Amino acid sequence: MRLLIVEDDAALARAVIKVFRDQGLAVDHVPCGRDALEIVELEPYSAMILDLGLPDMDGLLVLKAIRQAHLSVPILILTARDATTDRVSGLDQGADDYLSKPFEVVELEARVRALIRRSQGNPDPVLQLGTLKLDRATGAAYLRDRLLDLTRRERAVLETLAVRVGNVVSKARLNADVFSYSDPVAPNALEVYIARLRRKLEQSDIEIVTVRGLGYLLRVA
Repeated sequence: MRLLIVEDDAALARAVIKVFRDQGLAVDHVPCGRDALEIVELEPYSAMILDLGLPDMDGLLVLKAIRQAHLSVPILILTARDATTDRVSGLDQGADDYLSKPFEVVELEARVRALIRRSQGNPDPVLQLGTLKLDRATGAAYLRDRLLDLTRRERAVLETLAVRVGNVVSKARLNADVFSYSDPVAPNALEVYIARLRRKLEQSDIEIVTVRGLGYLLRVA
């Protein structure tokens, strides 16, 4: 899953980036509205965290432009503006959620996870696929009730495939969900993570299938 953070406070942005990267998300950050409008058109983000007090334009104008472009990325406004009129305005102009600063990190995490699940069409935090169970609230994955030892990127690949079980996921989409634009990525990095996952799923009813020329799909035997 891939997250865009639009925040001009560098210290706050670094802290939020670390929180979500530790959860296995690919995270991009831009400090101003115009950069956000450029990048959101190019990348398939699972969610966006948007500050309103940006240095070049009001965050509500960013929100309005995104919705006028018919982009459906889920957007959580994170701002110091805490008046009821501000919250109502943000939600009425197309935001999916609104959280005021200061905030509790655990609440921000939970709200973003819920936005991503709803955008995927499955708000249940637990995915059960045969003997594989993914707890998207904690990031834990279990095979026959045994905790799988996964790196954050292995978990990201597995979740991207699992939420689209039975459907081909292109390499481009997997790369976009797993790596942020600033990550140094080797040409065969995705194949390495797929190979590691296959070894960890051996002798189970879960299989990652290569669809030559198209991508990968996860299926339950």
